[in-house]
Order: sequence, then structure tokens, then C-alpha cells
Amino acid sequence: MDISVVIPLFNEAESLPELYAWIKRVMERESFSYEVIFVNDGSTDASWEVICGLHEKDAAVKGIKFRRNYGKSPALYCGFKEAQGDVVITMDADLQDSPDEIPALYRMIREDGYDLVSGFKQNRKQGDPLSKTIPTKLFNATARKVSGIHNLHDFNCGLKAYRKDVIKNIEVYGEMHRYIPYLAKNAGFDRIGEKPVHHQARQYGKSKFMGWNRFVNGYLDLITLWFLSTFGKKPMHVFGFLGSIMFFLGFVAVIIIGGMKIYALSSGTPARLITDTPYFYIALTMMILGTQFFLTGFVADLVSRSSASRNDYQIEDEV
Repeated sequence: MDISVVIPLFNEAESLPELYAWIKRVMERESFSYEVIFVNDGSTDASWEVICGLHEKDAAVKGIKFRRNYGKSPALYCGFKEAQGDVVITMDADLQDSPDEIPALYRMIREDGYDLVSGFKQNRKQGDPLSKTIPTKLFNATARKVSGIHNLHDFNCGLKAYRKDVIKNIEVYGEMHRYIPYLAKNAGFDRIGEKPVHHQARQYGKSKFMGWNRFVNGYLDLITLWFLSTFGKKPMHVFGFLGSIMFFLGFVAVIIIGGMKIYALSSGTPARLITDTPYFYIALTMMILGTQFFLTGFVADLVSRSSASRNDYQIEDEV
């Protein structure tokens, strides 16, 4: 199979027939063998009924239905598990991503040798500067700096193409869909490209991804991913290092305070008790915290070896 198109969706019943017809026209025009995998992320409208209707008409249409809303990353994870195409294309279901971009994305993977190609929406059709455009630019700039993928301008673009090996060797969980290029790079797939893509205005309903909380969550996810990619397999390196430094400084401080007390006694100078100075308690606290950091490193090492239930999602039905 040439192409698998994975489409996560939530309450997009109105746009699905038009999106499917558009994809089908492109695939038949280019003579691609393909499948379209719709992942219904707990929709409360008629999205699943529409998907089942499309499946009855065309066996190339497949569907996965979650019992409840999990989010975009779990939807992509389950779609990736089912995908069989040599090239996997992801896009949003709201008709803002153009299926006409698929042939060029496919050729960039198959002919130009990229592992992953991310779309770049240079001319967005919507976006309030204060609540969306400016935060998006800041977010992408930070993501480029942290990830080291300096050629990507739009990490959060839903329209992407992947070599099959990429999606079978990365784990998308939580809300990490924003950072799939970073995940791919950490897995050794560093041939990452970008393609300017056409962005259309939404035709039906309203965006399901609005509000400042998604930018806050995005930065928190980026910090998490950076930490996991740097220390995920060796948490003792960071916690043990911090713990050792804090314990050492506290221990040295206690010795200095004790030395000062001994010097005062030997010189006949009146001196307060060691416990009368706040520096003794600061030093003692540093030693305790250092020990706790060190033990945290051991516990983190044990926890990092067991994550079997991280991607356990309840699927109600499949077609």
C-alpha cells in the first residue's frame, strides 16, 4: 500500500463526506493504493455514523471509535498502529488541510529521502494576533531552540507525512502530538523537512482547540519531552548529581560551622551554641534535600523501566 491517511476527529460529521471525496479524487488521479483511517475521539455528534456509512461504500475507509474523548495524541497513536501504507499522512478533519498536498508530500518521502515532512501554514486563514498568532510564533521559536530542529516553522501543523518506519518506532502519548518531529529526531529519524502548504478557512462549526491553556500545556509538554529525551533513560544522572552537590555543600558548611565553634572555644572567645546560628539549619536542610534528591534518582530509575499501561485506551468499535 502506498499511503495511509490518518485523520483524528472530534465532532466533525459535516466535513467528513467532503473530505473523503476530496481524498479519493486525489488518490485515484495519482493512481495511489491507499487507506483512510478515521479515528473518532469520543465525538458526540453523528461522526461515527458517517464513518460507518463511508466504510460500507468503500473498503478503503477504516474507522476507530473511542468510548470517550482522549485527545489528539491518543487518536494518532491508535491510527499509527493500524496504518499499513509505506507513507503515512496525517491531517485534520475540518477541511482546513488540503488533500491536494498529498502527492508532493509523498514524493518528498519516497523520492527525496525524508523521514518526516511537516507542513508550514504560511498564510493562516484565521487567528487573532493576541490569543493565537503571537503565542504560536513564540511557541514555535521555543520549540526550535529546545529541539534543535531549526528548519521547522510550524511544529503544530496537522498536515504531515511520515515514512512508515517512523510512526512504528515512536510513541505518541499525552499531548505530545505537537512534538512528533522532536520524538522522531530522538528516535534517530533526523531527515526532517518542511513544505509550505495551503491553509483554508474552516467551513463547518468552530475550532475545538482554542484558549490559552493549550499554549501553557504546550510549554509544559516541551519541558517534559526535553527532560525525558535528555535524562529519561538515566534519571540518576540529574537527580544524583543535584543531590550530591547539595549534600556536599551542606556537609562542608557543617564542618565550617563546627570549626568556627572549636576555634572560638580554644581562643577563649565567648561563642554561641552551634544550634543558635541559622546557618547550621540551612546546612542541615541542604544535606537532607541532597539525600532526598539522590534517593529520587534511584526511584526514577526504577519507574522509567516500567510504562506498560501508558497507552491503554478503550476502543469501543472498529470498522
